[in-house]
Order: sequence, then C-alpha cells, then structure tokens
Amino acid sequence: MAADVKGELQAYDDINVTPMLDLAYVLLVVFIIMTTASVQGVKVNEPKTLAVNNLAKPQTRGITITADGQVYLDAYPVSMDQLRDSLAQYKAANPALPVVLKADAATQYDKVMEVLEIAKRLDITEIGLATKRLQ
Repeated sequence: MAADVKGELQAYDDINVTPMLDLAYVLLVVFIIMTTASVQGVKVNEPKTLAVNNLAKPQTRGITITADGQVYLDAYPVSMDQLRDSLAQYKAANPALPVVLKADAATQYDKVMEVLEIAKRLDITEIGLATKRLQ
C-alpha cells in the first residue's frame, strides 16, 4: 500500500491465461460435437418438391437408397432380407415405428417399391419420404 500511496505503479509479472484456455477448450468441444452431428447418414441427391414436412420423431429409423441401388438402414448398408429383419425387430419394440425413406433422385423406382413393400408387410404405417424444397 505504501508504494501505491507514493504514486508508484507495480507491473504484473505474468498474465493469467487459464480463462482464455478454458474458453478455447469449450469452443473446441462444441465444434467437434457440431461437426460430428452434421455428418451422419448417407449423402444422396434427393428429389425436389414444393412442400417439406418436418418428419423428425424420436426413434425414427432412416432408410437411404443411393443412386446405384445400395440400401442403408441408419447409415449401415443392408440387404433387403436384413432390412426386413431389422425393421421387424424395431417394429416389435415400437408398434408405432416411424420410418423416413430418403432416396437419390436417380434411384431406380423398383428399389423404392421393394422398401415400401417390406414396410407394408410389416404394417409400418408412419412412412415419410425425404425431399428437398424447391428454391
């Protein structure tokens, strides 16, 4: 105190960077979480439509069909038999199982119909078709 009274200023010997590092780590964690959350699923060129509905519901299963006809269930490649068996298990656990079908615009129509037939046989009635909004 006596030094301050005489008008002398004392300089800090070091700067505390801990709060700045805490902020950097929090931003890094947020960036990692947001990046991994946005890359789930299989990329396809969806057909375009005027109306787009929000089809996201809890326990929704996603079926994706690529342009070459490969079928994915929740981003995992499956055959039609594996798709039927997996959907039957999900349907047994949740009778009101919601499913979203996302197919590439260049997909052969018969693949889409095969998936819809499997859903019909399993009595899955909540089916959404994912599209992109026309600009």
